[in-house]
Amino acid sequence: MLEHIELFFRSIFIDNMVFAVFLGMCSYLAVSKKVATAVGLGAAVIFVLAVTVPMNWLLDKYLLQDGALAWLGPEYADYNLSFLSFILFIATIATMVQLVEIVVEKFSPSLYNSLGIFLPLIAVNCAILGGSLFMQSRQIETFGLAFNYGLSSGIGWFLAILAIAAIREKIRYSNVPAPLRGLGITFIITGLMGIGFQSFGGMLTGGDDAAEDAQETVNIETPKSEEKEVTNHEVTENNSEIDKKEISYNDVK
Repeated sequence: MLEHIELFFRSIFIDNMVFAVFLGMCSYLAVSKKVATAVGLGAAVIFVLAVTVPMNWLLDKYLLQDGALAWLGPEYADYNLSFLSFILFIATIATMVQLVEIVVEKFSPSLYNSLGIFLPLIAVNCAILGGSLFMQSRQIETFGLAFNYGLSSGIGWFLAILAIAAIREKIRYSNVPAPLRGLGITFIITGLMGIGFQSFGGMLTGGDDAAEDAQETVNIETPKSEEKEVTNHEVTENNSEIDKKEISYNDVK
């Protein structure tokens, strides 16, 4: 359970798709002029990531990895289909994006028209493909963790575009210097927001640092105690040798 919680908060705040690895910036900048549009695209990204990452985990686990085809029989254990990762991942993503596009067009034509070309372009959004590739490179162990990672990564991207859209609606009525109007002030705000999100890293690393410090303290103190024991043992041996010499001297005398 703790592993799921840590992965959830890390994916949203620390390893945010926008502020940490700068993926999905095209849609982030183009569709963040209005909050309503940003909410619609953010919800679509959450759905696509939450579905495609665990589906691609199954493909990677039982089809693409080296020896993944062993479940078909021992003669298939040596097959490695990892070179098909990009093709299959993008095919899965494109299928889910088409499903989202059909649903949005059916139930919310106004949102569909507002998103325009950026809704079908989710299929080639690097944040969506990046979620599956990060899942593969980080070797996420279980299907549940893969779903958790996809969902939390989507929520992190949603929070990023929602926050910048709300700020851009406000600064539209502010006295921004002429050279910074438009994308200039947007990039500056994005950088400041990225710094703020990275500050959450201390939530998950503080305990680890404390444990490492305690381990270092134990490692430093242990040699001293061992040296002390060796010294006492040597003193005892020296005393016994002195006693033996005294006894032998008295016998000779």
